[in-house]
Amino acid sequence: MIHPLWLRITHWSNALAVAILTASGWRIYNASPFFDITFPPEVTLGGWLGGALQWHFAAMWLLGTNGLIYLTANLATGRLRRRFYPLPLGHVWRDMLQAFRGKLAHSDPAHYNAVQRAAYLFVIADTVLIFLSGLVLWKSVQFPVLRELMGGYETARRIHFVGMTALVGFVAVHIVMAALVPRTLRAMFRGR
Repeated sequence: MIHPLWLRITHWSNALAVAILTASGWRIYNASPFFDITFPPEVTLGGWLGGALQWHFAAMWLLGTNGLIYLTANLATGRLRRRFYPLPLGHVWRDMLQAFRGKLAHSDPAHYNAVQRAAYLFVIADTVLIFLSGLVLWKSVQFPVLRELMGGYETARRIHFVGMTALVGFVAVHIVMAALVPRTLRAMFRGR
């Protein structure tokens, strides 16, 4: 078994939560943009600011709860240590160069190369940062220490936006890689 059932369930639940959070987040951002860009209404969710906030908060709880289950299961089973560590930076660089040359092997979907390990660890840390900055945006008064650690409300907004942008970038690369190596996608559905 490459991917146990708990991993497949949390993976697809995270995918759903991230899709909802991104589309509703773009609608929320459009209500008060801080860059000279806005997102087309066709790619946003919620219809209006209040509707987008409701979708966003619902998906926030899905992502937060699911993320805790994912991390707890990874730690409890030892999977986090076995699959992601050690991670020598030289191996990341080597595998990245091989990937750009089209020579990175994917012969064993049960084994993550160094670039995959680095990307998955990054996305875990990024998701935690997005969640914490989201708490500041949602309940700024209730989380004053967290708000100050992030440099204030407006800085937390930018951290949240940049973190979301990084997550969307990860998802885009993740989808392309799954399309290039279809057996990895099959394994995420069937477990093997």
